[in-house]
Amino acid sequence: MDENYFNKIMTAIILVTLVALSFFLLKPVLLFIILGIILAFIFNPIYTWIYKKTKMKNLSVILVSFFLIFLIITPIWLFTPIIVDQSIKIYFATQKMNFVTPLEDFFPSLFASKEFSNQVGSTIYSFVNKTINSIMVSFSNIIINFPTIFLQLIVTFFTFFFVLRDQDKFIDYIKSLLPFSKEVEKRIFTQTKEITMSVLYGQVVIGMLQGLVAGLGFFIFKVPNALFLTIFACLAGIFPIIGTAIIWLPVVIYLLINSYNISALGVAVFGILASTIDNILKPILVAKKTSMPASITLISMIGGFFLFGVLGFIIGPLIIAYLLIILEIYRNKRVPGILTKESPQILKINI
Repeated sequence: MDENYFNKIMTAIILVTLVALSFFLLKPVLLFIILGIILAFIFNPIYTWIYKKTKMKNLSVILVSFFLIFLIITPIWLFTPIIVDQSIKIYFATQKMNFVTPLEDFFPSLFASKEFSNQVGSTIYSFVNKTINSIMVSFSNIIINFPTIFLQLIVTFFTFFFVLRDQDKFIDYIKSLLPFSKEVEKRIFTQTKEITMSVLYGQVVIGMLQGLVAGLGFFIFKVPNALFLTIFACLAGIFPIIGTAIIWLPVVIYLLINSYNISALGVAVFGILASTIDNILKPILVAKKTSMPASITLISMIGGFFLFGVLGFIIGPLIIAYLLIILEIYRNKRVPGILTKESPQILKINI
């Protein structure tokens, strides 16, 4: 066997072995490393603004890091006792709640059969109880597994710190590993940045802002368990097509049934404002020429959730987005892509 060929084979075996071992080594904290990178991307505009003022990288990153810690710790410190208290209240309230009567009033012909009404009521009751139980178990697990969660958050924080501070070095290193020409590298990084902003800012950040606007209506008009509903509205706002309406619309119906007409009108106004706020913010935060259709984003979010958990709501769309970018690069057509909206152009690729 040729010695040069043997050396290449051995190098490949060693490299694959080390990559596999590194994966298993980092697997327990891999999602938290990814979370740190995502947070670094989100907070990069703030870091850039501070760096322009201070001209000192370390000081700028430290200030942004303290701001991030403040954003994480303050809500946990202030709202966790309230969330736990409201979860318990909701749990006991659901034990006494009649889910079928309002449905019978709205759809009398559909719920004419007593057996059907009982079956629907039992299904709704079971679903609500399982949901509340799972939320309470999640809070219990956070308390029980606090040491592990603390270590995982440290990994996230350090990843955030170093990626934010040394982002240029990381980008240059990644470029050195890519087997593409300079033109293709430039196009990949440009589109990757644009579509990442589309997912993170256009879907996640704006979606959470929509939930907060709807939540403001819950607090102003003193809706029961307003904080709990606001959290669900923030999560629902992240999902395309679904949106915050899935939370505030049932609240409006509940208020109307109980004759709180002014509160129902107020919550509806804030809900409509929340549902339309993305039309104002998206053109400011997100480039128009690169985005994913809502249907693809929704499917990838659901798939990401099943694979990665809650963080999959962000990771899923990003993985699909990067795949679509590579496919569009290889398509290299004048006709705009079906899955990404981009200005028609031709770029000769030499890979």
